[in-house]
Amino acid sequence: MTGFLEKHLGKFWLVLVYLFLYLPLCFMIVFSFNSTRQDARFTGFSLRWYEALLADTRLVEGFWLSLKVATVAGLLSAVLGTFAAFVLVRYRRFNGRTLFSGMVHAPLIMPEVVIGLSLLLLMVGAQNFLGWPQRGMSTIILGHALLGMAYAMVVVQSRLLEMDRSLEEAAMDLGARPLQVFFLVTMPNIFQAILAAFLLSFTLSFDDVVIAEFLSGPGVNTLPQIIFGYARRGINPTIYAAASLLITTVTVVIVGYSVWVARRTRQRERDMAAALRAELAVLRA
Repeated sequence: MTGFLEKHLGKFWLVLVYLFLYLPLCFMIVFSFNSTRQDARFTGFSLRWYEALLADTRLVEGFWLSLKVATVAGLLSAVLGTFAAFVLVRYRRFNGRTLFSGMVHAPLIMPEVVIGLSLLLLMVGAQNFLGWPQRGMSTIILGHALLGMAYAMVVVQSRLLEMDRSLEEAAMDLGARPLQVFFLVTMPNIFQAILAAFLLSFTLSFDDVVIAEFLSGPGVNTLPQIIFGYARRGINPTIYAAASLLITTVTVVIVGYSVWVARRTRQRERDMAAALRAELAVLRA
């Protein structure tokens, strides 16, 4: 009995962790199909709350706003995070490197409330002095890009550290300029990491409430903000349906990325095997 427990303890603990993390989500998805407003008893299958969701213009507009904000913020985060990672990995010594590294990593450890409040003060000051930006979608995008850039930088930086520098050195030896080396050699090798950074930043932006609460303007509310506002007023199964769609969107993006990466990995392995076979055939000849 003791040997059995020792052998399967890790699996049992893993199952408990997964249940703790995902069982509440499963319950919420199930009750989004409940036929009544009961939140403790499933009374029957119905799509009434999804119909109510489609009829709720605030939730629909919030979803599309969140989608646009997350897409733009994800792209900005991936681009800025890639440049920041490249500077930190490829340029080991330059004036202000320690300060630059600290500032880039700061959003990872700083509470979102502090980030949101500081950005709010900055935006208000800039609006009073320059007349721009007006609080709304653009300010939310800037705030989410600041947060997402730090996470994107970590993802891309880890890939750059693993990359073989001899590929870039060989390209430069053959006459390629630094800009050509970056776009023709470095970028293709770290593209999967950049895509992963975009998806991570997209998910963080799509789910964020705190920074959006500080930076949103009148009549501009993302889907998580609207769900949070509805939840404070009591049980409403419509928000179960909205949250289920939110989970579905994020899941589809992550699964799609995982499938794409798996196919790329298998294709790369086949190409490497074919190249190795061709090289062996040449050597034998």
